Amino acid sequence: MAKLISVGKSPTNYQVAILDKAISKKDLLPAIKKYQKILIVSDKGVPKKYIKEIKSLIPQSKKVFLHILPEGEKSKSLKSFNLILEELANLKFDRTDCLIALGGGMVGDISGFVASSYLRGIDFIQIPTTLLSQVDSSVGGKTAINIAQGKNLVGAFYNPKKVLISINYLKSLTEKEYKSGLGEVIKYAFILNKKLYKILYSNPKLVLSRNTKILEEIIYESIKTKANIVSKDEREQGVRALLNFGHTFGHAIEAKNNYKNISHGEAVILGMVIASKVSYLEGLINEKEYQEIKLLITSMGLDIDYKKYKYEDLKPYLMNDKKVALGKLNLILLKKIGSAFKTNSFKVSNLRKAFNN
Repeated sequence: MAKLISVGKSPTNYQVAILDKAISKKDLLPAIKKYQKILIVSDKGVPKKYIKEIKSLIPQSKKVFLHILPEGEKSKSLKSFNLILEELANLKFDRTDCLIALGGGMVGDISGFVASSYLRGIDFIQIPTTLLSQVDSSVGGKTAINIAQGKNLVGAFYNPKKVLISINYLKSLTEKEYKSGLGEVIKYAFILNKKLYKILYSNPKLVLSRNTKILEEIIYESIKTKANIVSKDEREQGVRALLNFGHTFGHAIEAKNNYKNISHGEAVILGMVIASKVSYLEGLINEKEYQEIKLLITSMGLDIDYKKYKYEDLKPYLMNDKKVALGKLNLILLKKIGSAFKTNSFKVSNLRKAFNN
């Protein structure tokens, strides 16, 4: 049976369904019944059988179109954004039609931004196929594209009409893709969810072997945490900022690498270690807690070595970050495991020291 979570506030609230099986007609049809035309946006990295399966669930009375993007973060661009918009216009989509985002975070982010912009807003449905997108980007209504100056600098807050999550999709992920998503799961454990921390700490082997029951638990706890936060703060004016733990440094690392050779999840993992080191140097957490944080991350087979990155190299990207306000960099730091806060009151010297690892 599907686990259901409600996200957001009326009238734009929506439901997330977590399924331990493949998506069926019973799951999809209620979400698409009112639409006449549907554009499925996906990318070349999504197995063709997944696209075929979703298409087969849609009644023949509806017109279904497909837009396949090149794989990778480089497709989250103004060029791709314009191409999808032009396709919608050429196909004469109107507000009785919708998009389905079938893929990882890149696909969901750009599809959502297109949906928010075309005709000043048409509906879209999220069907995330990676762990990272299932626990993070598909939930919360953030949509965006990248520009040369940084990641996610152009976008909108725009909620999907439905999110359908199938754990089955995770079986086909490479080890690198799967572990990339674990970083976001761990983030929720560090910032707010002690129950999730205990699940991860007690079951590293089951997590790494992709045990269905454990996956269902950690996905549910992750989304429940995010839903709780974004329902209180949909526009990131307050508590939602906590979800950026590790992301300020992570985004800078991604930009420094020109979005190549390191995944978003891998970069965020390094960002969390750096933010934890700053928290330790600021006297917010003790040595034992800092070591526990690193131990949990490494128990998941994740890399925590960021010594190749220097503060001075990342500084330009850090100061372009969305969390900069009035010229000051805001960071999410830890008071303890399971409790985080936003601050711009930290010693820059400790920020520099954190990179001398």
